[in-house]
Amino acid sequence: MTDRKRSAALALASALAGTAVLLAAPAAHADVVDVAYDCKTPIGDKSAVSPIDIKAVKEGDGYKLTMSFQKGVSSSPVELGKGAMSPSAVILADGADKASVAVSGAANPEAVPANTPIKITDLSGTYTPKKSGKVTFTAGVLTIKALGTTTTCTPGNGPKPSLELDVTAAAQSGGSTEDTLPQTGPTDSALALGTLGATVLLTGAAGVLWLTRRGRQARS
Repeated sequence: MTDRKRSAALALASALAGTAVLLAAPAAHADVVDVAYDCKTPIGDKSAVSPIDIKAVKEGDGYKLTMSFQKGVSSSPVELGKGAMSPSAVILADGADKASVAVSGAANPEAVPANTPIKITDLSGTYTPKKSGKVTFTAGVLTIKALGTTTTCTPGNGPKPSLELDVTAAAQSGGSTEDTLPQTGPTDSALALGTLGATVLLTGAAGVLWLTRRGRQARS
């Protein structure tokens, strides 16, 4: 085979390998979904709509989920200093597998002026599927803690999933009953009988000794 033909063959093999990798990759479908949050704040009820994006990256036996907010969802009547606000949320997994995935993120990197929508940092968490199949991921309750107060924001518009993904559950390794249950068999039976025999022999020896002493006392 000439060098030119060999190079062409290698290029074709690489292209086919790349196609195989793409075909083997998990199928995913993502949407940016408008989520209407109803928030319970220390100063009363608030509402806001924010487009939510959820992405997944395979990591070991699980997936790293990242929830992104494109708009703020609440505000504060006073300025929030840098690092004063701590966000967290729940992502709801449904379909072949069902789970509530806790996600959290960094505090606000800059001060937030009073009465200004609070931009939530990206929230991340790990999801480990217990069942394989098609799973959807939807924005759940958002919690904002700031200045000793807690604001809870609940999706009020029944948002559709932001992500649909084909997941693969990790293989479950079950322990053998031999590792957890005591062994019973001929060996154990022999040991038990040996112990019982030793008890009988000791009892017999004690009886002989007692009778011997009793006989000596009777003769004396």
